[in-house]
Amino acid sequence: MQSPIRKVVIAGGGTAGWMTAALISKVLQGQVNVQLIESDAIGIIGVGEATIPPIHTFNKYLGLDEKEFLRETKATIKLGIKFENWRVKGESYYHTFGAPGANMGFCSFQHYWLRAKQAGLQASLWDFDLNYLCCQQQKFNKINTQNPVFDLQYAYHFDSGLYGKYLRKIAEKAGVTRIEGTIEHVQSDPQTGFITALQLKGGQQIQGDLFIDCTGQRGLLIRKTLGVKYEGWSHYLPADTALAVPSERFKHTLPYTRSIAHTAGWQWRIPLTHRNGNGLVYSSKYLDDDAAYQSLMSNLDTKPLGEPKKITFETGRTAQQWHKNVVAIGLSSGFLEPLESTSIHLIQSAIVRLLKMFPNEGINQTAIDLYNTESKTEFETIADFIILHYHVNERQDSDFWRDMSHMAIPDRLQQKIELFKECAAIFNDPHDIFRDASWLQVMLGQGIMPGDYHPAAKVASDSELLAIMHKILTAKQQPMGKMLGHDEFLHRYTG
Repeated sequence: MQSPIRKVVIAGGGTAGWMTAALISKVLQGQVNVQLIESDAIGIIGVGEATIPPIHTFNKYLGLDEKEFLRETKATIKLGIKFENWRVKGESYYHTFGAPGANMGFCSFQHYWLRAKQAGLQASLWDFDLNYLCCQQQKFNKINTQNPVFDLQYAYHFDSGLYGKYLRKIAEKAGVTRIEGTIEHVQSDPQTGFITALQLKGGQQIQGDLFIDCTGQRGLLIRKTLGVKYEGWSHYLPADTALAVPSERFKHTLPYTRSIAHTAGWQWRIPLTHRNGNGLVYSSKYLDDDAAYQSLMSNLDTKPLGEPKKITFETGRTAQQWHKNVVAIGLSSGFLEPLESTSIHLIQSAIVRLLKMFPNEGINQTAIDLYNTESKTEFETIADFIILHYHVNERQDSDFWRDMSHMAIPDRLQQKIELFKECAAIFNDPHDIFRDASWLQVMLGQGIMPGDYHPAAKVASDSELLAIMHKILTAKQQPMGKMLGHDEFLHRYTG
């Protein structure tokens, strides 16, 4: 039996390290000693500037004041993502955080919408989505209501570097000790293989009972020291390079991320209050660096604030994200391109999962196995969702898009696509962070139109169904009169 967990050592800072430090110190409140080692000499990737709504849960549990958080991180509101040129060039659709329509009975809204379209309805699915309406008009406001018809789910765009610094202040106030230094050697117990201490340049030794690997793609503890293998998924997701560059703030701050498909990948545009975040994700097999540079720099909305930073990666995951007394969180646990803004959420869910199973009197294999099983499913279902965007396309303008449309895909994803194509049904895995509305919007947006719908949608007559649809459309428009321009909301709310 292992010794009690009394000291947690976090190797690496950045967003992953300080999110981990802040939440552990908040939940355990002095039950363990938390130390974080980071070096100012080691840079962070910092491309994860867009989030999804569960970030609210994390921030609220830490007790963050939203107005202060928005100011400190130069944040803006995110209502969804606009996908441009993904199905075909010149076409776009939104994946919002909203759920189109309303609860109308036994089956999901899309079945009634499909039936209504047959009866002459002209409105698109997105016309029934309040998030979409706000995106189109570039508006936002808080809605104080319990009525799910008016639910306006949102997340944030923020500077991840500033978020890390903000959380550092909170964590240190809660008792976390930061140690400046570079890890030079990792000490292990020769019998158990458990890590016992981290030795820094200069000789200082930091001992611990549980170690959190936040060393980024190096995976210094989990992979280099413990030898855990990395599962590469480049056969599904061949993008392996990104160029990232900030640019001047755009005059109108959009309340959504833009994802613009190019010849061999896609470009992100993320609006912050002090600048824009821009980047191009691409496959070096299909596009060389010079062409990628030209593609990115010629497609900026505003003047660049520097030269692009090149980031190379291999999509995939660390096979065991908890092994012995090391838990990998952040990029050390795996990498999924930021197409659906999942990077920061994967950090959050890893910390929460660890805390739910946190060892007290000793690390046990049952908890490790369950942690790894849940982590694996979460990574794989997110990967499925990203593959969907690439695979279901009708572009014929480059080898990249043609190859993506013809590649073999995971069985679970294939089954999901076929089911929706046949009868508009969507079934989710328990650890899939994307729910029905997300899969619905992307599958429809990518051009999958179901051939049938549920028979429950046939209960009402054509005229009755169309009247209900018109009523929902009218209801969705009601809050728009109280919406503010996005910039006006940010100015009023944050002062």
